[in-house]
Amino acid sequence: MPTAIPEFIAHTIEQMSALGGVQAKKMFGGWGLFKDGLMFAVVIQDELYFKVDDENLARFESRHLKPFTYEAKGRQVALRYFQAPAETLEDPHAMAEWAANAWACALRNRKPAKPPKAPKATKPPKASAARR
Repeated sequence: MPTAIPEFIAHTIEQMSALGGVQAKKMFGGWGLFKDGLMFAVVIQDELYFKVDDENLARFESRHLKPFTYEAKGRQVALRYFQAPAETLEDPHAMAEWAANAWACALRNRKPAKPPKAPKATKPPKASAARR
């Protein structure tokens, strides 16, 4: 049975409607938001975080937005996802801009597809003793 999408996730996806094709998948105690198979945002405990890289990080830091962090093995680990500005949850135009920026980040950082494995070579059958 599919997992019901919580109200906050549904609202967030609705605010992202201008981006189109956004899907939510339950994962690691929260939700990943995907477009065309690439994750560009996460929602943890009803807090939206967008994907960042060196190209868009300054935009988040200039707004004093914080990275998503968690504790593992007694230390804090920060992911490359930063808080979304509060206005994105109320203003679809702001959401469209910030979500598109995170989607562009996901595209820049996608890993190239692995080439298909070559089929294993088979050994030719051994000549039978009858053919000698």
